[in-house]
Amino acid sequence: MRWMLRSKIHKAIVTEANVDYIGSITIDGDLMEKAGFWPGEKVLVSSNTTGARLETYAIAGEKGSGVICMNGGAAHLIKAGEEIIVMGFELTDKPIKEKNILVDKNNKFVRFL
Repeated sequence: MRWMLRSKIHKAIVTEANVDYIGSITIDGDLMEKAGFWPGEKVLVSSNTTGARLETYAIAGEKGSGVICMNGGAAHLIKAGEEIIVMGFELTDKPIKEKNILVDKNNKFVRFL
């Protein structure tokens, strides 16, 4: 069994950072569907801006909103305006075809990678 990359949202821009929220990352529901993320799924978030990396869980935001919001303690590590990658992994005994998506500066789907 190996941990394999299953889903990725590449070059998303953090639109909000809310330290008062309980925790997690809120992601536009359309982007979650395109990349294959489930609400509540554990994700790895990496900032291309600062190099910060953290694990949290995904919450579906309003579809089409472009929202990418770092919530709770994660908002201290990754701030609004940072470019990030959101990754999901799967434990499997076989190679898998991941669903990687590229978004533009407004967090709108551009294409599959």
